[in-house]
Amino acid sequence: MRPSNRAPDAMRPVSLQRNVARYAEGSCLVKFGETHVLCTASLEDKPPMWLRGQGKGWITAEYAMLPRATHTRTRRETSKPSGRTQEIQRLIGRSLRAVTNLQALGERQITVDCDVLQADGGTRTASITGAWVALHDCLAWMRGRSMIKDMPLKDHVAAVSCGIYQGVPVLDLDYAEDSTAHTDGNFVMTGSGGLVEVQATAEGAVFSEQELTALLGLARGGVDLLVGLQKQAIEA
Repeated sequence: MRPSNRAPDAMRPVSLQRNVARYAEGSCLVKFGETHVLCTASLEDKPPMWLRGQGKGWITAEYAMLPRATHTRTRRETSKPSGRTQEIQRLIGRSLRAVTNLQALGERQITVDCDVLQADGGTRTASITGAWVALHDCLAWMRGRSMIKDMPLKDHVAAVSCGIYQGVPVLDLDYAEDSTAHTDGNFVMTGSGGLVEVQATAEGAVFSEQELTALLGLARGGVDLLVGLQKQAIEA
């Protein structure tokens, strides 16, 4: 039995609330159960230095956890992001760029900040899912001001965690499961079913190819649900 009493293929309650940050060009408060992340998209009318003169734009991401997002206070990363933070923000950026036509942006950069307000497992997957909504709204803001002609987004992208908990493949791990799972994985997929990134790690016991396939199947169902919620959010 899962600590939350969910079925193995059941997600936590998910919500995507848009337009929560007054000054950002796009924003979304995403909740995966008790994991809450504020995603804001900010536009700069110039690309990064290394991309200037090439006629295309860039999308990057930053990720941070508030000091009391977890059970005990953690110090702010004021000087240099930790290795974990750098890994997550690069993952978010790669995921968003995978479904965006960067040429259509022109020489501009969009930075999506993902700030974890409360953490209960799956912060990176919630961040990716909410970041797509914030990015969509930033691009819609640009199109509404004739800065771009067409929407550069080619597809949806969302992410979900899966793992093997007490010998059973399960979807969308909360902290109680994530901290004791034998296998922990994060799956980033597009709305059309393409794989952007798969991260799967054995925690004390190896996993089989069959178990990986089972996790992938669970992840597809979870991402389908998340993409459906993204569609509902941007149509509201």
